[in-house]
Amino acid sequence: MWKPDRHSKKPLYEQIADHLEKRIAYSEFPPGSLLPSERKLAEQLGVNRSTVILAFAELRSMGIIESRTGSGTRVSRTKWGATPKHTPNWNRYAEGGSFLPNLPFLRKIRDALSQDPSLIDFASGELAADLAPLDEIAALMREHHYTTYLGYDNPQGYIPLRQALVEHLQKYRGIQTTESSIMITSGSQQSLYLITQCLLSPGDAVAVEDPSYCYSLPMFQSAGLRLFRLPVDQYGVHPEDIKELYKKHRIKMVFLNPNFQNPTGAVISSERREQLFSVASELGLPIVEDDPFSLTAFEGAAPAPLKSMDANGNILYIGSFSKIAASGLRIGWMVAPNSIVQRLADARQQMDFGLSVIPQQVAAQFIKSDAFQPHLDRLQIQLQFKRDLLIESLRRELGEQISFVTPQGGLHLWCMLHPKVPDGKLLDEAIRRGVVFVPGGVYGSDSGFVRFTYARAKTEEIESGIAKFAEALHSLID
Repeated sequence: MWKPDRHSKKPLYEQIADHLEKRIAYSEFPPGSLLPSERKLAEQLGVNRSTVILAFAELRSMGIIESRTGSGTRVSRTKWGATPKHTPNWNRYAEGGSFLPNLPFLRKIRDALSQDPSLIDFASGELAADLAPLDEIAALMREHHYTTYLGYDNPQGYIPLRQALVEHLQKYRGIQTTESSIMITSGSQQSLYLITQCLLSPGDAVAVEDPSYCYSLPMFQSAGLRLFRLPVDQYGVHPEDIKELYKKHRIKMVFLNPNFQNPTGAVISSERREQLFSVASELGLPIVEDDPFSLTAFEGAAPAPLKSMDANGNILYIGSFSKIAASGLRIGWMVAPNSIVQRLADARQQMDFGLSVIPQQVAAQFIKSDAFQPHLDRLQIQLQFKRDLLIESLRRELGEQISFVTPQGGLHLWCMLHPKVPDGKLLDEAIRRGVVFVPGGVYGSDSGFVRFTYARAKTEEIESGIAKFAEALHSLID
């Protein structure tokens, strides 16, 4: 993000005025559009509010902006006295459309991280650079010259990657499938988007876990779906709850993250797995299984996916590279009946003509390479170390003010705060002190829960990050 040059001979307010004038000239702020408030712009640029006031005064004197009490500062519609032109009302367009924006808390976290990259990040659900297989992937790219024809690829995905996934899923997840039943996507989120847009209709009722990552995705509301909750305890959802929702609301699909669930870290028990299949088979109900975390299991074998036990074809299985290797490759996959794969591949081709072939080639080489298993072993050890460091820090800083169930895999720690404080105020105080997390309300929970991601923060930042969080919490209860 642009910031004024404090070593320049030009005064800061003039630099800010010039920068805003340029953005207005480039139509980033069209005539009539609202500019950021003086206070917000001062925070973004790291200057005093008085400096922004001077910059705004400079632009007002040139007729570029105009301010009204109670209405904020807007770009003038009659800039330099020119005759008003008919320009689109871009604000109305930005606020319209059927696809809803991200939740306010998520936008606040994203904006805070973009404005200040030094924030200690317990919010982003991805691996830190020190956990990703950077050296292994770099070595593969040196060894293999990706010089094949770079035209549009098969809309279902790069065939060698699908073939490699057949072996990978059988070896690591116990799933028997063929390349014709696999579709490559740009991560789990695109898989969910295609399912909600192509297999369901506005007004359909679906069941999701409570709390659930699905609540953080406005795509469900954008698709016009009615969401009904399945409470999650440390052993996962209760299958009988699914039957009750079906009777009351005729739910058409169930979305589950049964292994190291996001955000709670729960693993569905063996008894409930069997009950779940019994209910799904009885009702003929499809289950979407999102399984991004299983291979991060810290001790023993990874819990088996539901799909590995799916004798009747009830499960649409979603997997991803993002949580075990590199989110930037944007490689995910779906295992589904061929008719569903063909339907979704056709829809995706209308969206983007398929994924870039080069990341798919890299992913295919990596999961077949001798480096993949050592990377997994190292990842599990490092994640467990970070988890333990986070837990030790929370117990030292907060003691009985916080409680949680220790997860045995995944990237997240789900916590209940015993002092009840407003989610928004706690997030603001934490950001002010240099740390971000995700409030539990993002996942559909009541106030008083937080999710810490221990995979993203650097190891040396975890203790200080929790100390900053504790300061933020105590500032609201003292």
